[in-house]
Amino acid sequence: MFNITKDLILKYDQPGPRYTSYPTAPEWSTEVADQVYQEKLREFGQNDKTLSLYIHIPFCRTLCSFCACNVVIRPKDEKYGDEYLKYLFKEIDLVRHFIGRKKTIKQFHWGGGTPTYLNEAQIERLFKKVQENFEIDLNSEVAVEIDPRTIDKNKVKKMRQLGFNRVSMGVQDFDPEVQRHVNRQQPFAMVKEFNDWCRELQFQSVNFDLIYGLPQQTSESVKQTVEQVIQLKPDRIAFYSFAYVPWLKAHQNKIDKESLPSNDQKMEIFLSSRQKFLESGYQAIAMDHFALKGDELAKSFNDGKLYRNFMGYTVKPADEYVGLGMTAIGFLENTFFQNQKTLPDYYKALSGGKLPVERGKILSEDDRIRQWVINSFMCRFQIDKDEFQGRFKKDFDEYFSEEQAHLVRCVADGLITSQGQLIQTTELGKIFIRNVCMGFDWYLRQKGAHKRFSKTI
Repeated sequence: MFNITKDLILKYDQPGPRYTSYPTAPEWSTEVADQVYQEKLREFGQNDKTLSLYIHIPFCRTLCSFCACNVVIRPKDEKYGDEYLKYLFKEIDLVRHFIGRKKTIKQFHWGGGTPTYLNEAQIERLFKKVQENFEIDLNSEVAVEIDPRTIDKNKVKKMRQLGFNRVSMGVQDFDPEVQRHVNRQQPFAMVKEFNDWCRELQFQSVNFDLIYGLPQQTSESVKQTVEQVIQLKPDRIAFYSFAYVPWLKAHQNKIDKESLPSNDQKMEIFLSSRQKFLESGYQAIAMDHFALKGDELAKSFNDGKLYRNFMGYTVKPADEYVGLGMTAIGFLENTFFQNQKTLPDYYKALSGGKLPVERGKILSEDDRIRQWVINSFMCRFQIDKDEFQGRFKKDFDEYFSEEQAHLVRCVADGLITSQGQLIQTTELGKIFIRNVCMGFDWYLRQKGAHKRFSKTI
């Protein structure tokens, strides 16, 4: 266990990005829209680069109070799924038209919302629509996010038969009182049953998502949840800090702020849970993930071959990625794109025969350089200055002369070591890796930029 002082927690518990992208989404512009996306898709179609494909299913039956995702609340009714698929298929047709040929998918991910809001027939129709327009690599990672409250064994079987080989389940917390406060009741028995089905059907990997910092959580209650999770032994665990952003997500205003653990309580919860995972056969992976030591994710991390994008950490990265569906994000030819964030706007664009892009960001040379540095810290916990020189033909210390003071502070606080051409994150620094990365984020220097993000602890 680390001995982290309250002063250090107060110093670094600042609003900051999670760096699923750089530049982060608040910096993107509506000037990057349909025409730019068409050009990038055509360019992609003319080369041999591989593809990661993300599909967003926005629907949820109820709203979890902790949620910071882009979701649409609808009761269980197949008409909503049918209408959504009608427009999603239009988008698939448009994307394929501009690419001009069948590209190979190396990573395929369904997220939400709740992908399993769709019924079996709808899931099969969507999967086959993708197969008609893209080539799914037999060795690719085909993953889906699942809400155990919206699934039965037949649906799980159907998804496995179609080709899904990895599942990620939103567990969050097993404590009934916490579940009641976040409006997400799902007993341990329900999760265990689903986990057993996945093992029986031989999914390659099962991931559990957990959240710490939720209303009514205590060190003791989270300890119990962690013990129950370890009992089920998922291959991977994502242990996220609750993103409390009521100024961005109005429904979070319903949360009693006094019911949230303090920042030092959150740190104690994270560290004690982390220690329990490590003692139970898991390896800490990057910022907030854990994997069984024999898992592919752990092996890739140890080999320095871990990658990160909007779909999370991955061992099978593609050169580019395309996002389909409302609010989905893609990255093509050094340009980010995000689709419309409401159903009416998404449907309207597609009804007019346009790609439903709302905004994006064309990366400058400086963006690409800082993106590489941040990704290297997030995925490998280090910067090799020689590697930087070889890649960008620039001297690291000269290029980041303004960042040297930040690095000196990180060394003084025990977050990093700097010896020769190698900057490495310490075990303590891994806990504060977002803060280490923030020093290289040019956009955070703008007035008011920090207010867009949740706190790092």
